[in-house]
Amino acid sequence: MKKDKSIIVHIKKGIKLISNSIVFIFVLLIRFYQKFISPMKRTHCIYTPTCSQYAIEALKKYGPVKGLFLSIKRILRCNPLAKGGYDPVP
Repeated sequence: MKKDKSIIVHIKKGIKLISNSIVFIFVLLIRFYQKFISPMKRTHCIYTPTCSQYAIEALKKYGPVKGLFLSIKRILRCNPLAKGGYDPVP
């Protein structure tokens, strides 16, 4: 029984490592966008925090699956017909 618990602990640690690695890669991509692509755009995000900052916060708080889901929902809401304003990560 003790070996079973040890295996489960190792699996959980492995999953956490993979999850953290995925979040790290997404955050790097978003930072690249913020530094090199966003400044060239003529339009600006109507929300606070910006959609890219929201995505970083959501990924760090909820991990890659829920964080990416929340980020995509937010980006889809960000359009000229939206009111905008303060919209933090839940």
